[in-house]
Amino acid sequence: MTPSEHVDQLIAGITDWRGAVFARMRKIILEADREIVEEWKWMGSPVWYRDGIIAVAGAFKGKVKLTFAYGAFFPDPDKLFNAGFEGNARRAIDYFEGDEIDERALGNLIRAAIAYNQSKMKKKKPAGSAVKGARGNGVRSAPGG
Repeated sequence: MTPSEHVDQLIAGITDWRGAVFARMRKIILEADREIVEEWKWMGSPVWYRDGIIAVAGAFKGKVKLTFAYGAFFPDPDKLFNAGFEGNARRAIDYFEGDEIDERALGNLIRAAIAYNQSKMKKKKPAGSAVKGARGNGVRSAPGG
């Protein structure tokens, strides 16, 4: 079964309001950027990636939670984050019965997460960029060696 089929099955199995919220949230995430990859990880959680993890979702008793792995590091101008403030990196949105999903704001938040992931990639050194060793041979030497 593909990751998307797992997510389809998960949503189909949630027969109350949480299933509809989960399905709408997923649609907004996938429409925010055509290069987003949907995965199935951690014993049954949908996870979305683009140049790194964006978010993970879960349906819990009384809520649907969308947790952004690095939500503390990018702007949330529409103040969607309402949970997960106790951590250093993660931020979350808890959707409760009757909550409206602001499609524009959630799409913008997804794109902000992608932009953050891409900025992290630019800060990393390119692979294969060897530092010249003591002998000038382009080989990285071990500390003390």
